[in-house]
Amino acid sequence: MLPSCRSKECTRGSERRRRVNDRLLRMPILFEIRYPSRWYTKLLVLVLGLLFFTLLATGSIAAFLTYRIIKPQRTSSEISRESFPGRPDSVDFTVPGGGLRHGWFFPGRVGAPTVVLCHGYESSRGELLTLISELQDHQYNVFAFDFAGHGAIGGISTLGYEEAAEVRAAIDTLALRIDVDPARFGLWGYNLGAYAALSEAEKDSRVRTIILDSVYDDPAQLVMVEVKKAGLGRFQFLIHWTQHGFRWINHQYRDVPPLSKSLGQLAGVPKLFIEAIDQPDLAEATREIFLEAPKPREEAVLGRGNFVSMDDDDKRLYENRVVSFFLLHLPAAGKPRK
Repeated sequence: MLPSCRSKECTRGSERRRRVNDRLLRMPILFEIRYPSRWYTKLLVLVLGLLFFTLLATGSIAAFLTYRIIKPQRTSSEISRESFPGRPDSVDFTVPGGGLRHGWFFPGRVGAPTVVLCHGYESSRGELLTLISELQDHQYNVFAFDFAGHGAIGGISTLGYEEAAEVRAAIDTLALRIDVDPARFGLWGYNLGAYAALSEAEKDSRVRTIILDSVYDDPAQLVMVEVKKAGLGRFQFLIHWTQHGFRWINHQYRDVPPLSKSLGQLAGVPKLFIEAIDQPDLAEATREIFLEAPKPREEAVLGRGNFVSMDDDDKRLYENRVVSFFLLHLPAAGKPRK
């Protein structure tokens, strides 16, 4: 015969169990989710579990993509300056808050304008040597350097935000030289470099001519392009997550407006916009900016983009178009070098 429980402890225990049962009775949904007994609650728990792991996997992939985009694969830009026919000088300049940069200055005529070349994403100054040579042959001073996270420079890329400050620092340093025209600069840029060049040109009256190849309005557009290049373009939510991750990392630039908002500052500055059919997203972004840009402006449509990956014939045609535009709108006037 079991002893009856008449102690205060048994009474308190029974009271606690009764309160718990009362609460569970008032929350049948939570109880059923925790201890599913019906087919539809079991299905709901399964769906919630799959949703949780899907979100977790998507967030992990987006984080990985964001990291890979801001830490691009670097290409070498090392050459022997002594053996290069253009006899370039090494020019160092400091980017406020960004450290030291090393550039190549290829001399043209004394007092002639300087064309600053801004390489593209996952590229470097060393891949622009044929374009540099063509411009220098027409007596321009030419300057090329590596952006942060590219070529010989470590760090991460902001896809244009901080790179615009690098272009400004380069122009400020070059303008101090006594062998160049300090008030006449031309800019050429491809995707990342085009964004940085346009951003600087909108604020710098020393930029007299600009060529923009595959330019975009906002760095998040290049994030989309890179996600699609990775073969994940069908997953729109993944593109959005990666863009949000990029914006979160660069939250200090959250108030920077799209470049198209300040295009009016370039009224009177000759502009050439280059679009590539094989890069439809960038071509569309470039055309939209072209249509909003004030005159004078020109548009060129190419079958294939990315100068550094062109074959020799396409490169020659491209170089001729670039040089012709600069010769027309930024004459290389100056004295011959001794």
